[in-house]
Amino acid sequence: MKNLKKRRRIQVIIVAFVALAVSTALIGYAMQDGINFFRSPSEVAESPPPASEVFRIGGLVEEGTLKRGEGEIVTFSVTDGGASIKVTYAGVLPDLFEEKQGMVGTGRYINGVFEADEILAKHDESYMPREVVDALKAQGVYVEPEEGT
Repeated sequence: MKNLKKRRRIQVIIVAFVALAVSTALIGYAMQDGINFFRSPSEVAESPPPASEVFRIGGLVEEGTLKRGEGEIVTFSVTDGGASIKVTYAGVLPDLFEEKQGMVGTGRYINGVFEADEILAKHDESYMPREVVDALKAQGVYVEPEEGT
């Protein structure tokens, strides 16, 4: 009788472990497309990701690089003070998007150009995405916003 209980307990533990492993694998597979890693322009310039990888890039819109093309095509460069990456975007930019302001874009790096699917801009006078602030601080070009702005 004790041997049967022991065997049953081991079987339940094994089934629970297999169920846990399968559910973890399914969750990981389902979230695979929703995970976008952040990279600074310096990281992209140093080791360009494959064209199939979707990731986020952020920094400051470089002054003098914002050009609006025909239709909704917009090109500009994003920098973190260490490197500059050319960005193209087909769409309507956020109202607060302008040069020398923080931005984060989601897309792919293809043939030396970041092709953005989505562009996010700062939403008030003092906000800048945490990843952008960290990248700018790492390059030594981040300036703390003044109090009262």
